[in-house]
Amino acid sequence: MMEITGRKNGAHGHKFIASFSGGKDSVLALYKAMKMGTAVGLIVMLEEEGKRSRSHGMPPELIRAQAESIGLPVYTGAASWTDYEEVYMQLLAQAKDQGAEVLVTGDLDMPAHGCWYDKVTKNAGLKLGMPLWVMDHREAVEEFIHLGFTTIVVTVNLSLGMREDDLGRTLTFEYIQELIARGIDPCGEGGEFHTTVIDGPLFKHPIPVRKCQIVRDGDYALLPLELDQMEDMGMN
Repeated sequence: MMEITGRKNGAHGHKFIASFSGGKDSVLALYKAMKMGTAVGLIVMLEEEGKRSRSHGMPPELIRAQAESIGLPVYTGAASWTDYEEVYMQLLAQAKDQGAEVLVTGDLDMPAHGCWYDKVTKNAGLKLGMPLWVMDHREAVEEFIHLGFTTIVVTVNLSLGMREDDLGRTLTFEYIQELIARGIDPCGEGGEFHTTVIDGPLFKHPIPVRKCQIVRDGDYALLPLELDQMEDMGMN
């Protein structure tokens, strides 16, 4: 029990860097951590070409728009799976130089011991904070919705019960009930789906996005989002 409390409250009274995908879990973890400590920035890993995020396939300009609306700098690194850890460690070192004492992640189900984040934080001389750790999945996503965040489904695994027409849908209480009735984890923790957050209590303004043409890739269907530059210029 002490270990659970320690991880969940790891950011309490500390400066932290947050692992950020732009999706609902990382945003909810950031929200909770910012209630406890002080964020110094966001870590976002990109694919080796640097054109998309490694986790959710988001373009860097959309991630930067999220970060700007939240009011935090972004630490980005482009890496293949081969040098992923090396590049991630470099970003942690940069964040530590800026005063970070803790790495915050949005994981719900990481193992208590021996997880990858345990290793990299120890090697970097940082502590680990997991505000969502061991939360009930439905409770986590319903808290996210209740807080007023808006998020769009952008990736679905068609082999795990998701459908192409789920793409572009916004997470609501009704939609969560529908997913559960379909036998799908409402948090998508089994890899069923990924989301992109475009508004909510952390954001100074909504992120204007344009939905692009759906792309199929094996068992996956993806809805690429692009920053709507015209709408963004109109807002400024």
